[in-house]
Amino acid sequence: MTRRHFMSHLAGASAMVAPSLMMGNAIQANAQELKKQGKSCIMLWMGGGPSTMDLWDLKPGMNTGGPFRPISTKGDMQISEHLPKVAQVMDELSIVRSMSTREADHGRGRYYMHTGYVPNPNIEHPSYGSVIAHEMATERSDLEIPPFVSVGGGSVGPGFLGMSWAPFTVSSNGQVRNLGGLKNWGNDTLTSRLGMLQMIESGFVSQNRGPAAVDHAKILDKTVKLMKSEQMKAFRVNEEPEQMKELYGNDSFGRGCLLARRLVEAGVPFVEVDLGGWDNHQNIFTTLSDNKLPVLDRAMSALVTDLKQRGLLESTTIVWMGEFSRTPRINGNTGRDHWARSWSTVVGGGGIKGGLAIGETSSDGTAVETEPYSSEDLMATVIRAMGISLDTTFTSKSGRPMKIANGGKLIKDLIA
Repeated sequence: MTRRHFMSHLAGASAMVAPSLMMGNAIQANAQELKKQGKSCIMLWMGGGPSTMDLWDLKPGMNTGGPFRPISTKGDMQISEHLPKVAQVMDELSIVRSMSTREADHGRGRYYMHTGYVPNPNIEHPSYGSVIAHEMATERSDLEIPPFVSVGGGSVGPGFLGMSWAPFTVSSNGQVRNLGGLKNWGNDTLTSRLGMLQMIESGFVSQNRGPAAVDHAKILDKTVKLMKSEQMKAFRVNEEPEQMKELYGNDSFGRGCLLARRLVEAGVPFVEVDLGGWDNHQNIFTTLSDNKLPVLDRAMSALVTDLKQRGLLESTTIVWMGEFSRTPRINGNTGRDHWARSWSTVVGGGGIKGGLAIGETSSDGTAVETEPYSSEDLMATVIRAMGISLDTTFTSKSGRPMKIANGGKLIKDLIA
């Protein structure tokens, strides 16, 4: 029984019920209370593997360096000339330039960077979002909307933690799915259908159908609460003032980052926003300068600025990364290929020191010359910054103990 299977039963239901339940500014009052209860994390996921040498660790004058020039920032580092707005908020963000990981395949790298574990056919490990949502759940007893939201693309799932901690996937406009032929349902029809579903779920659980049935029933209960919750207003990103939407950018990633701010403001502990299109095996410099970097520059800088102005940055950890980077060598198609040996990630916000460049790569970018850091090290640092104990141990379905963040070591210079 999958989350997708269950959600198909209730397609569009929340959109039909919610309008009658959105009353005034009640969500704002609730958001203030939820905000006090714990920290949140926003992951900016760069699917495809961005060339971090062209963004965060430039090598001007080298054959591997490419045409982009470095510019000064408000932090103690230089970054790409095509990120001028982000340069103005780098006092709040830090770059880890000595990432050295082991997976240069898209699928394996995506899994590894999301979980801290290399793929294993015998076990599925939980991702950042599932782990953080699971650990923050007791602090968010008033949260009725999902604790793990994936915007613009599906994240890695909950693994052995179970489907109760799976990502709730929405578009950058906050929509779950098209209503189709269900848009004319009335409240009586909806109530009847929910009653029938709850009877079926109770039957499955009472028949000891296993953990999948229990998870399925929990998802039903959560979805019913979701449909009736005033907190659903947080997904209505189109209600933001035009000036705010313009600040973030009139594109999917900009709206996704704006939605992420609304969600953490409402108390959601983990939001992932997807910006794909970084698998640049050819024409990389034109693609970056004309397309990817202007979109990233506007939305990422707006997110940091907006969170800070609202007093949310100190409780919101930001993580920017992809599955790996691109080769220092520029190929014959003016592109860069897959590379995981020496690259960068960016972190900041709650619990993380800003304005730093941690680690160094060689003059041509082909090797890490300081202490290397792995996916599990980065994950451990983010988990620790959010106040979650690194002594936490989970038990897999096979009964095997699994250390949180795969027992990664802290990047100590980053911990505030």
